[in-house]
Order: sequence, then structure tokens, then C-alpha cells
Amino acid sequence: MLDLDEYLKRILRARVYDVAVETPLQPARELSSRLGNQVLLKREDQQAVFSFKLRGAYNKIAQLSPEELRRGVICASAGNHAQGVALAARRLGATAVIVMPVTAPRVKIEAVKGLGGTVVLHGESYSEAYAHALELQEADGLTFVHPFDDPDVIAGQGTVGMEILRQHQGPLQAVFVPVGGGGLIAGVAAYVKAVRPEVQVIGVQTIDSDAMARSALARERITLGDVGLFSDGTAVKQVGAETFRIASSLVDGYVTVDTDSMCAAIKDVFTDTRSIVEPSGALTVAAVKQYVKQRKTRGETYVAILSGANMNFDRLRFVAERAEIGEEREGLLAVTLPESPGSLLRLCKTIDTLSGPARSITELKYRVCDAENASVLVGLTIHSAGETARVAEVLTQAGFSAQDLTHDELAKEHMRHMMGGRSPLAAGERVLQFVFPERPGALMQFLSSLPPNWNITMFHYRNQGADYGRVLVGLQAPSPDEDDFYRVLERVGYPHEELTSAPSYRLFLGPRS
Repeated sequence: MLDLDEYLKRILRARVYDVAVETPLQPARELSSRLGNQVLLKREDQQAVFSFKLRGAYNKIAQLSPEELRRGVICASAGNHAQGVALAARRLGATAVIVMPVTAPRVKIEAVKGLGGTVVLHGESYSEAYAHALELQEADGLTFVHPFDDPDVIAGQGTVGMEILRQHQGPLQAVFVPVGGGGLIAGVAAYVKAVRPEVQVIGVQTIDSDAMARSALARERITLGDVGLFSDGTAVKQVGAETFRIASSLVDGYVTVDTDSMCAAIKDVFTDTRSIVEPSGALTVAAVKQYVKQRKTRGETYVAILSGANMNFDRLRFVAERAEIGEEREGLLAVTLPESPGSLLRLCKTIDTLSGPARSITELKYRVCDAENASVLVGLTIHSAGETARVAEVLTQAGFSAQDLTHDELAKEHMRHMMGGRSPLAAGERVLQFVFPERPGALMQFLSSLPPNWNITMFHYRNQGADYGRVLVGLQAPSPDEDDFYRVLERVGYPHEELTSAPSYRLFLGPRS
């Protein structure tokens, strides 16, 4: 068991710069301005493997004997440590077997293969991959490179803390560190507390993968029954024995964040850097925002370690969807209104007259299904926390029944992407897609331009952040005259396309043939 003086020496002697670079400590200017505190981003996403994990992996393998290097190394990892081990092994002339859970992002699996590592997929989580790696290690005589619970790995990660204090020598209140198994926070805390003990070291975890925070509370290592996988880089069921020992004596506290706040933080990082980090890379930014909000701090300086950028491109769709809610810039409402012509327009007008700064409707989904009432899903820009509940009260007072769904996981995950099915009340329905400029008032103008005696049977709109919006609308026109129908559409003035014969409409929403 090493004492803290020995860890400081190991960090100072760590062999990381054969492969790692000293990453910049970049001011997040827009985020800092918004929070009223200086936020500095430690850009570990700029390493060769897009993660800090390279530091500890290389420092560990560089300490091995020639015989150990000849036999090869093995590790278990959700992805970032795997890439560090693969690159370090290739640089030092060793073979590397990497056991990864089957849930590891494809981008990380392919990256490991590209670096020359032999990938073995096993188990649903890091813990299951770890157990299998130990079996292979014993069978094949390989050296195990632990992703966090090893003094040489911890010392390698500690060079992140060394760089932070070298790069910023002015006032510094806290360093926010993402926590999975604890290697990074143990190394950073060992250095920071030895050199500048007044600086707080704060660990950050997700609410569904908070093994270190719970262990700190229990004063012993606990094992989670399950872990959330959105932040796969920190999805660890049990922290290391050595990392827990160090963290227990040096870490000042922990912050846990949820998925929506991580998505909002990814957007914040992009806004300031034009770079996209992975969820575990954005943990610390989400925590800084939460910390400032809860403590109402002003004029302080915080460092947020961006630990990695190994993001699957396909996940960006989900991130963009949830970022607005995470930033509390969008609310989600279920509104019940009378099934009668003009009700949808009246709802929009009521929203338009809400007090306070102007709001935009970001989403509107409706499908006719009941002769008396209709349920509409509405997305709305908001300006402060809790505002959606107040909007729901105003809509209810205006004669609608409204419910705040902003924090309803089922609504956010599924309901907002679904919109009813076939309806006997939609006989004679014509389906059209309209395109209109995405500007304030455009949706209201569109609804107001439709004839009041036309019945809307379906409405689907979602702001996608583009210059033009698209609305899918089901219409029942009282006149069967085809020419008259299209003359009205021309007067509406928006480019449109009729999709009544489209196969997808016929299969899921239209009348059975």
C-alpha cells in the first residue's frame, strides 16, 4: 500500500509523454458567461485515442519487463482504456488482448481493432468482461493491465492533475473529475491535494452508475446490482480497492447527474469548442452547472475534465433531442382539447399570449381518435425551471386540460415519437406535408391560414434546428371538388406535397384497403 508521498513521486516520474500530449486547459467562454463563474475545460478528448486512458495504460505497460512484454498483455474495458492499452502495447512491441462488454460502442470496438488489439466481446457490463479477462489471463500467461485499480495506472492518470496546476496557477476553487472505477480521480486527487490542498476535488457520476458516491456514503466499497449504459465510460458496478482508499481520504465530495443534463452538457461543450465529447466526457460540465445552481456561486474558477470523445455518431440524434430538456429550455405538455374545428388554433393562440418572454412551439403531435376530445403533445420553449408546470396551469384555466410531461421518461423516450393509428373518424382524410420557414410565428401563421371549416385529423411537427420546418397534416375538406381543394392550398402559400398514397401512411395510419 503506497502512501501519498510515493504517489506524488510516481506521478512526477510517470512515463506518459512517449504517447500522450499535454492537453490544453481551454476557457469555456460562453458557459462561463452564462454561469457567472470561470469554467476551464481540460481537453483530454484531444489525446491520440480521444481519451485520458492512454496515460495510465502506457505508464503501466512501460514498467513491464522484456519477458512480460514478450508474453503480451490483456485488459477489460468498455472502450477507452482498451484503446489506450492497444496503442501502448503496439508502441512497446507487445500483443494485446482486449475483453470488452457486448454493449461497448461500435466506434470503440473498431478503434481497438484498428490499433492492433485482439477484441473479445463478453458480458453485458465491465464487471462481466473483467471476470472473463482474468480467466484468459491465467490460461494464457498474459499480464493484466487494470483500467483503474493499479498504482502505475493511477500515477499515469495523475499527470492530468499535474498539468492542470501547471497550466493554471491562479485562484482555483475546484476540479471536477468523472468517476468510473476511480483511477482518474485517485491520481488527480493525489497530486492536487499534495501540491494545492485548498483546491477541492469533486467526483462526478451518473445517477444510475454511482458506485463511488454510494461507497463513500457507506464508508466501504459497495457493488451495484446494475449500471446505466448511456455513460458507458463510467459504467462500473464496483470501484477499485486502491482507488477507493485514496478517494476516501482526499476527495471532497460527489455530484451525480442525469441523462438529460449530460446531453445538455455535450451541447454546451460543442457551443464553446465545436467539439463533440462522449457522455462520460461531458459529466463534469453537467456537474459544474448543477453545483453553481445549487450553491449560487459567483466569480469562482472551476476545472472540468473532458475525459473522452469516443461518441457513436448515431447517438447524436438522441443527444440533440434530450439536450433542450436537460438545459431546461424545452418543456413537454399533454393537452386535452375539444374535438372541434378551431381548437388547435385556439390552443396555439393561448400559448402565444402567455406572459413573459416569447415562446416557440417546438413540437406538436395530434391524431384524431375520439369524437369528443383530443389529446395533443406539445413541446414548448421555456425560460426557467418549473415554468412548464405554470404553463399547464394557465392552459387549464383557459379551458384545456394540461399536464406537464417534461420529466416523464416514457413520454420523452417513446410517446413523443408515436402518433396514434387508424381512426374511423378520419374518413376522407388527405395527408400533406408542408414546408415553411422556421421563424417565430410561422406555425401560427400556417394554422391561421387554413380554412376554419377544414378539419385537422392529424398534425405532426418537430423543430429540427434547420432553416425550414416540415409539418405532416391530415385534412378533411368539406368540398369534394379537387380543383377547389388545391386552390385553397395555393392560397395557404406554403410549399406542399400530398402523401395520401404513400405506403407508410397506408400501412400505419390510413384506411385499410
